[in-house]
Amino acid sequence: MRNALFFLALLAGCSNQTNQGGSPLLQQVSGLSTIAGNAIYSQRRGAVELLVKSNHPALVDQINAGAGPVLSQVMETAGIPVPDRPTRIIQLQSNLGLYAANPGALVTTLMLWTQP
Repeated sequence: MRNALFFLALLAGCSNQTNQGGSPLLQQVSGLSTIAGNAIYSQRRGAVELLVKSNHPALVDQINAGAGPVLSQVMETAGIPVPDRPTRIIQLQSNLGLYAANPGALVTTLMLWTQP
Protein backbone atom coordinates (compact mmCIF):
# COMPACT_ATOMS: atom_id res chain seq x y z
CA MET A 1 0.00 0.00 0.00
CA ARG A 2 2.79 2.40 0.91
CA ASN A 3 4.55 1.72 -2.42
CA ALA A 4 1.34 2.38 -4.31
CA LEU A 5 0.90 5.75 -2.55
CA PHE A 6 4.50 6.69 -3.25
CA PHE A 7 4.10 5.81 -6.94
CA LEU A 8 0.83 7.76 -7.08
CA ALA A 9 2.54 10.79 -5.53
CA LEU A 10 5.26 10.63 -8.16
CA LEU A 11 2.73 10.44 -10.97
CA ALA A 12 0.77 13.36 -9.56
CA GLY A 13 3.70 15.61 -10.38
CA CYS A 14 3.76 14.43 -13.99
CA SER A 15 1.90 16.31 -16.67
CA ASN A 16 1.70 16.29 -20.43
CA GLN A 17 1.89 20.10 -20.45
CA THR A 18 5.22 21.86 -20.71
CA ASN A 19 6.65 23.58 -17.71
CA GLN A 20 7.26 27.32 -18.16
CA GLY A 21 10.72 26.99 -16.64
CA GLY A 22 11.67 23.99 -18.74
CA SER A 23 13.45 20.94 -17.48
CA PRO A 24 15.43 21.52 -14.29
CA LEU A 25 18.26 19.51 -15.80
CA LEU A 26 18.30 21.64 -18.93
CA GLN A 27 18.20 24.88 -16.92
CA GLN A 28 21.72 24.16 -15.72
CA VAL A 29 22.93 23.70 -19.30
CA SER A 30 21.03 26.80 -20.38
CA GLY A 31 22.70 28.81 -17.64
CA LEU A 32 26.14 27.66 -18.71
CA SER A 33 25.45 28.46 -22.35
CA THR A 34 24.21 31.92 -21.35
CA ILE A 35 27.43 32.55 -19.43
CA ALA A 36 29.51 31.37 -22.39
CA GLY A 37 27.46 33.49 -24.81
CA ASN A 38 27.88 36.56 -22.63
CA ALA A 39 31.64 36.03 -22.44
CA ILE A 40 31.90 35.72 -26.23
CA TYR A 41 29.75 38.82 -26.73
CA SER A 42 31.81 40.82 -24.21
CA GLN A 43 35.06 39.81 -25.88
CA ARG A 44 33.74 40.77 -29.34
CA ARG A 45 32.34 44.07 -28.02
CA GLY A 46 35.70 44.87 -26.43
CA ALA A 47 37.49 44.26 -29.73
CA VAL A 48 34.97 46.47 -31.58
CA GLU A 49 35.31 49.20 -28.97
CA LEU A 50 39.10 49.13 -29.24
CA LEU A 51 38.95 49.40 -33.04
CA VAL A 52 36.37 52.19 -33.00
CA LYS A 53 38.10 54.30 -30.36
CA SER A 54 41.62 53.87 -31.73
CA ASN A 55 40.55 54.68 -35.32
CA HIS A 56 37.65 57.02 -34.65
CA PRO A 57 38.49 59.98 -36.97
CA ALA A 58 39.37 57.67 -39.89
CA LEU A 59 36.29 55.54 -39.21
CA VAL A 60 33.99 58.58 -39.29
CA ASP A 61 35.57 59.63 -42.61
CA GLN A 62 35.07 56.13 -44.04
CA ILE A 63 31.44 56.01 -42.90
CA ASN A 64 30.93 59.34 -44.64
CA ALA A 65 32.61 57.98 -47.80
CA GLY A 66 30.61 54.75 -47.63
CA ALA A 67 33.57 52.35 -47.52
CA GLY A 68 37.07 51.83 -46.21
CA PRO A 69 39.39 49.27 -44.64
CA VAL A 70 38.76 50.32 -41.04
CA LEU A 71 34.99 50.32 -41.56
CA SER A 72 35.20 46.84 -43.11
CA GLN A 73 37.37 45.59 -40.26
CA VAL A 74 35.02 47.01 -37.61
CA MET A 75 31.98 45.45 -39.27
CA GLU A 76 33.77 42.11 -39.62
CA THR A 77 34.84 42.18 -35.97
CA ALA A 78 31.33 43.09 -34.84
CA GLY A 79 29.92 40.18 -36.83
CA ILE A 80 27.62 42.20 -39.08
CA PRO A 81 26.56 39.92 -41.96
CA VAL A 82 28.10 40.92 -45.31
CA PRO A 83 24.74 41.25 -47.12
CA ASP A 84 23.53 43.70 -44.44
CA ARG A 85 26.53 46.01 -44.58
CA PRO A 86 25.45 48.41 -47.37
CA THR A 87 22.19 49.09 -45.53
CA ARG A 88 23.99 49.50 -42.23
CA ILE A 89 26.44 51.99 -43.76
CA ILE A 90 23.51 54.11 -44.98
CA GLN A 91 22.05 53.98 -41.47
CA LEU A 92 25.40 55.02 -39.99
CA GLN A 93 25.62 57.91 -42.47
CA SER A 94 22.18 59.16 -41.43
CA ASN A 95 23.38 59.59 -37.84
CA LEU A 96 26.97 60.54 -38.57
CA GLY A 97 26.86 63.62 -36.34
CA LEU A 98 26.04 61.47 -33.32
CA TYR A 99 28.74 58.91 -34.09
CA ALA A 100 31.36 61.59 -34.79
CA ALA A 101 30.73 63.08 -31.35
CA ASN A 102 30.20 59.83 -29.44
CA PRO A 103 32.30 56.73 -30.24
CA GLY A 104 30.44 54.76 -27.56
CA ALA A 105 27.16 55.27 -29.41
CA LEU A 106 28.82 53.93 -32.56
CA VAL A 107 30.02 50.82 -30.72
CA THR A 108 26.55 50.20 -29.28
CA THR A 109 24.91 50.60 -32.68
CA LEU A 110 27.36 48.24 -34.36
CA MET A 111 26.79 45.60 -31.69
CA LEU A 112 23.02 45.84 -32.11
CA TRP A 113 23.41 44.68 -35.70
CA THR A 114 25.54 41.67 -34.98
CA GLN A 115 24.68 38.14 -35.91
CA PRO A 116 24.00 35.91 -32.89
